[in-house]
Formats: sequence, structure tokens, C-alpha cells
Amino acid sequence: MSKLRVLVVGLGNMGMSHALAYTRIDGYEVVGVCTRHIDKVQLPEALQGAQKFSDFDTALKTLKPDVVSINTLPDTHAPYAIKAMEAGAHVFVEKPMALTVEDAEAVVATAKRTNRKLVIGYILRQHPSWIKFIEIARELGTPLVFRMNLNQQSNGETWSWHKRLMDSFPPIVDCGVHYVDVMCQMTSAKPVKVHAIGAKLTDEVAKNNYGMLQVQFDDGSVGWYEAGWGPMVSETAFFVKDVFGPKGSVSIVMAETAGAVKSDDINAHTKTNQILRHYADMSRPDERIDMTDEPGHDDLCEREQRYLLKAINEDIDLTDHMNDGVKSLRIVLAADESIHSGQVVAL
Repeated sequence: MSKLRVLVVGLGNMGMSHALAYTRIDGYEVVGVCTRHIDKVQLPEALQGAQKFSDFDTALKTLKPDVVSINTLPDTHAPYAIKAMEAGAHVFVEKPMALTVEDAEAVVATAKRTNRKLVIGYILRQHPSWIKFIEIARELGTPLVFRMNLNQQSNGETWSWHKRLMDSFPPIVDCGVHYVDVMCQMTSAKPVKVHAIGAKLTDEVAKNNYGMLQVQFDDGSVGWYEAGWGPMVSETAFFVKDVFGPKGSVSIVMAETAGAVKSDDINAHTKTNQILRHYADMSRPDERIDMTDEPGHDDLCEREQRYLLKAINEDIDLTDHMNDGVKSLRIVLAADESIHSGQVVAL
């Protein structure tokens, strides 16, 4: 079988990780890379054979790729994805896949109409530890209580990147889609309403760099998620992933020595270390499930691209995957709306 020819668009932290992931997978060939300032990018050896472009439309027309990997800023995700699928390419697009629910629905509709595969960059869906975390949560009964956050004390280059991201979205939206998606996988119930608050802690950005949402589901499940970015953010309790229900609780526990893990370390955002399970009836002692051999960030990027390859080669139906992407985006955008209106938003 001939290799799928890949165009990688965006070569930031995530884009470069995905670009290199394709080079490690038999079945892909990176034929082109594209970023606005391509002349300033020093490509690693594995990508030296790729053609270089500074304009997406030119790259798409010139290469006619089989796969387009979109890792740009969020405001380009939807238009690039639609153009790529209209041109006949399958698409991997980093989260969030659009700036609005309507645009996200248009992306999904295009995938269905063109019969192209669309995989959204929900990296936790490929993580064995998070898969286990969700599996245990589903055994805890109904309703469930979700408590999650990811606050990042970002400085220097990381803070500069966060400020660029906030040209499109506040952190409660950009990061929130991951963890709201996790909540939605834990309960099959329908989200019904969202309330949120936020704060802008610096004049360096126009949007709130802190936010906290509360979401309620129609089975009685409730949850909160908070996210803050910036040099002022506390590293105390920056990583909370905790769920409980009638039958007990399950939590992700950072097992390292206090202070050893930094909140802006991208590997720490997926790393679990241990899963702690508690039984409400005390029939068994608490369990600590060791996850020290779990995959790192680059390995997870590779798993995402292997999933896309499998979906293409085996014609896997991605309808639920795409619809879930729209659902999680709908919830976090409702949270942003709630912050600005001061009202509870019905879904």
C-alpha cells in the first residue's frame, strides 16, 4: 500500500510533535510543511525532505496531499479543515476545531459530505491512563461529581505562546474542551446548563486569563473546571482530576515530590503517575494503580496519528468522535458566554 502524503500546517510545539510523529509511522510521508515564517524555521533532519511553504492555499494546491495536519492558531482551524477536505484530503485538526459551534458543525458537515476522515486533537482519548480513569468513573454510579482543573504558571516563551492563543480564546475554552470531553465520556447524560465566572489579571491580554465553569447534566451529574494562564498563577493544586459517585471515587494523583512538577510542563498535562480508587462501602481498601510507564507527550501525538491512519485504512465511522468534538466546544463556549452575560446558559 502506498504511503499517505501529509502536509503539516503550523510548526509550533504541537505542530512539530505531530510532524515528527508522521515520520515515525510506516504509512505516512511528510511531503510538505507550512507556517507563516517558514524561512525562520530550522527543520530537524527527519523533515528535511519536505517542501516548505509560507502560504496554506499554495501548499494545498501544489501538493494535493492525502492528509492535512492542522496545528495553527484556532482562528484558522475551521477554514483550513474545510478547504483541505474540499480538496480531497483527510484531516487532523488540533483542538478546538473552530471558533464557534456553527463553524464546528460546518467542519463536521464537510467531512460527512466529502467522505473524508476528520480526527480532532483530543490527545487524552489516546492515553491508556485516562482511558482507565474514565472506565473506573463509569463504574461509580449516577449521578457523578466532576472536579477538574489545569492552571499554568507560564513565563517567558510559554507565556508568550499563551498570549497568542488568547487572541482567539481564553484558557477556559482552549484547555476546557479536553476536560469537558472527559466528563462527557464519563456520563452519557445530556449537558443542560452552564454557569461560569472569570477574571483578567493582567493588561497584557484582552481576554480573561482565568475562568471557572460549572456544568449540569440531565442525570443529575455536576462538574466544575477551572483554568488560568500567566506568571501570576499559583502552582498550588494546579492539577486536580477527581470524580466521585454513589459507589466511590477515582482520582489522578501526582505522585512526585511536591514542587518537582511544574504547571507549564506540557508532559505534566497528560501524565497521571497514579490512579487512586476509593470504594464507598469500604469493602476493599483504597487502590493505587501505578501508571509510571505511561506514554509521554510525543508518544501520544504518535498514537493520535496512528488512530487517523487506522480510521482511513479501515474506514472507521468517526461520527461519534466528531459530534463529541462539537458537544465539548458548545459547553466551553457557553461558559465564556456566561462569564460575559453573568447568566446561566441553557444548552
